[in-house]
Order: sequence, then C-alpha cells, then structure tokens
Amino acid sequence: MFSLFKKSTPAPELPPVKLFNTLTKSKEVFEPLSPHEVTLYSCGPTVYDYVHIGNLRAYVFVDTLKRTLLYNGYYVNHTLNYTDFGHLTSDADTGEDKMMKGLKREGFDVSLESMSLLAEKFIAAFTADSDALRLLPPTQAVRASHFIKEQIQLIETLEEKGYTYTTSDGVYFDVTKYQEYGKLGNIDIDAQKAGARVEVNTEKRHPADFALWKNGELGWESSWGKGFPGWHIECSAMAFATLGKQIDIHTGGIDHIAIHHNAEIAQCECATGKEFSKYWLHNNFLNVEDEKIAKSDGNGIVLHELIDQGYSGDDYRYFLLQSHYRTKTNFTYQALDASKQALHRLKEYVFTELAHVKGAANHDRLAPIVAAINDDLNTPQVIAELHEIIKDPSLSPGEKKTLVLEIDSLLGIGLGDDPEAGLASLGHVGINNVPEEIQSLIANREAARAAQNWAQADTLREALKLKGYEIKDTAEGTHVTKL
Repeated sequence: MFSLFKKSTPAPELPPVKLFNTLTKSKEVFEPLSPHEVTLYSCGPTVYDYVHIGNLRAYVFVDTLKRTLLYNGYYVNHTLNYTDFGHLTSDADTGEDKMMKGLKREGFDVSLESMSLLAEKFIAAFTADSDALRLLPPTQAVRASHFIKEQIQLIETLEEKGYTYTTSDGVYFDVTKYQEYGKLGNIDIDAQKAGARVEVNTEKRHPADFALWKNGELGWESSWGKGFPGWHIECSAMAFATLGKQIDIHTGGIDHIAIHHNAEIAQCECATGKEFSKYWLHNNFLNVEDEKIAKSDGNGIVLHELIDQGYSGDDYRYFLLQSHYRTKTNFTYQALDASKQALHRLKEYVFTELAHVKGAANHDRLAPIVAAINDDLNTPQVIAELHEIIKDPSLSPGEKKTLVLEIDSLLGIGLGDDPEAGLASLGHVGINNVPEEIQSLIANREAARAAQNWAQADTLREALKLKGYEIKDTAEGTHVTKL
C-alpha cells in the first residue's frame, strides 16, 4: 500500500480501483498495461487567455485521479499538453483561431514569435492557478509547437495508409475509412451527414471529416505547403512521443467526447492498428448561477478573481470535491462561501486541537475512506467521512490526526500543512504581533477568565471583535484571528 504518509501498523489489502470508462459506458476495475506504472494523458489548456474556473474543474479531477493512483501504489507517468497554436474556436474546424484571437486582444503582431510570448504569459498564469489548487505537477508539460516534426510525421503515416485527402485549404481525415469512428459516446456520423450544410466547406467529403493540416501564410513548412497541424493531431503526436503508442488513461471534459477525442482515437488507431487508450475519463460541466460559462456573458470567472475577493485555491477545490466529477455542478458565491466556512472550521480544528498529537492508523475507519475514493473517485463520500471522523468521540486525537492526513493526501485541501503556517493562512496572528491596545484587552480578558468573571470576559471578547480581532480558546492556548 502506498500513501503520502507512513503508517506504524500493517495495512489491509486495498479494494480495487474502479473507474467509469466513457468508452464502455460502465464502471470497470482498473487494470493498467503495466502492473506498476500508469500512463495518463490530459488535454490541457489553449494558452491564449486565462483559464476560467469551469476549465479548472478538469484539472482538479485529474489531480484527484493521480492522488488515488499514487495512493494505490502506482507510478503515474502523466503528460499535460499546452495548445499554443492552431485551435479554432469550434472543435469542428470552423471559427477564429484562438491564438490569433489572443494576439489581437493583447496587441501583439501576428507572428510565431509573438504567439510563443503569448503562450508563455498564459502558461505562467495556468501554473499559478495549478499551484493555488495544489495540483501535483505532470511528469511532462509539453507545448504543441515543440512537436511539429512529430505531428507532420503522423499525418504522413495516415496519408501513406490511405486515410486522408487533400483540399485547397489543407489535409483532412476521411472518417468513412475508419469504421469505428464515433465509438466514444456512440456518435452517429450518418445523422451528421443527413443534417449537414454543405456550404460550410464544399470540399469536405463528410461533415465529420476533420483537419490534419491547415494551410496559411503563418506556420511551418510541409509537403502540403506552409501552415499548422490541426488541433486534434497535436494530442495524438504528443501522447505517442511522451507516453508511447498505447496508454492507460486519457482524460478531458465531456465537451471533448464528440469530436476531439473521437478524432484522436481515429488518428492513433489507424496509424498503429492498436487500441490507443484503454480508459477514457471525462468530467462534467460547471455552470455559473445555472448558466453555461461564456466570457461573452460575463461569467467566465477566473481563479485570481476569486483570490482577489478573499477566497483561496483550497476553498474552490473543496467546493468542487463536494460534487462527483461526473455530475454537472452549479457554482454560486453562496455555495463557495459555505465551502470556505466549512474548510476554515476544519483547518482551525486540525491546526489547533490536533496540531501536535500523534497516533497510529485506525484501519477500520480508514477502510471506508479508501473504498470511497477507489470507487470512481467518490470525493463527496470521502468528505462526509472526514466530518464524521472529526465528530467521533470514540477516536483518540492521534487517530483523528492520522486519518485526517490520509484524507488530505487524497483530497489535497491543505489539512496537512504546517500548523503555524496553516493558522497564519486563516488570518491567525501571534499575540506579540498585534498592537499594544489589543494585547492589553487580551491580557485583561485572560485575567477575567482566571477570576471566572465570565461576563467581563465576554464583554472584552466583543470589544476585541469590534476592533477587528476574534479570540478562540483552545487546549493549546488562546488564538487570535484578524477579521
């Protein structure tokens, strides 16, 4: 058994990890290609703008998956990609190029050099979000522009095998040559053809055919002319280059199923003749106030906006983990406030009451926690178990501490932080670091409590609160929080 924390007693055998596979529409016992290593590919952001909180749900989900696999003793070889060119606003090869859109918005000239600078800015922003959310770093974080050669070679392989055709604007994959196209999510491409508007692109043989290469004045040279690889081919080429021709798990949002992930499957399996990914995992949407997130609607909230309003990455992560990753979730500030308050209480208890205690693992109470996370990442149940543990009078403080640390290794919400630093993050301040007036009020309150003058102590507590300080009495002493 692997854990981020050592145990002093032998642990029982873990229940198997079960994951819902979009490909089979069923929950399956996870069996990787290698007994001890998991290869995992995640569709990363298109780095033309800040990533909104709905997109970030996908990365918290992947992080929870990784933590669960690590806990179960696997080494996770994880690739996350950055799309830094060639992603059109529609997955179906239409609309404005997102990176071009970003260049115009930021006032950059249109060049590959400017595109790279734009990407660097928003990769740095995404990294900051990842740190705030405590995401474990990927084994490889790769940029599509660094794998042009591999993408061209993969297109050439598909061309040699007869899966492509050329038009005036580039190279397309012929979906009719791959009989299993659309198997992910049971996409009916015949229905697409029946309802197609041929005027969108009269050179396409089928509406579901997708671009492997798009010609243009900007880009890289190839045998088809100057241009860019298509968005779908980049993920296939980078997965091959960093993880191999066959991988264990591919993740993404449910919006990727119909086109992007089916395109990846078609490209990879036609190129190799082998199954590309054994398991496909997808997180559901996050709405804001019951509306789909769209920056044009003004609800494309980004994480640093939440942080500027006094929330933390932990608060948002805790909010997300209260819902199962496969359920549609609705973001409201009222719900985020409730999450912040609940997590604040948890942290305050752990950093004060359990700060310096130690204890052995209670495997009877650990078992349902591991069973829940191993059952398709049931984080709401793990959180419910966490609150029950905190309230359970039959558990010693040491047992509670050990169980809390185990849970935090799975949830990543900061309960394992250094107590002093953790309290500081909650606004706690040392008594010696507050103004003399406040120190005097605290000393007078302590004297009133010592004399059992509870009415005077309560009056002084309220006086401190009016001056912006809250007092809490614990077994470890008096804690002061700046409001």
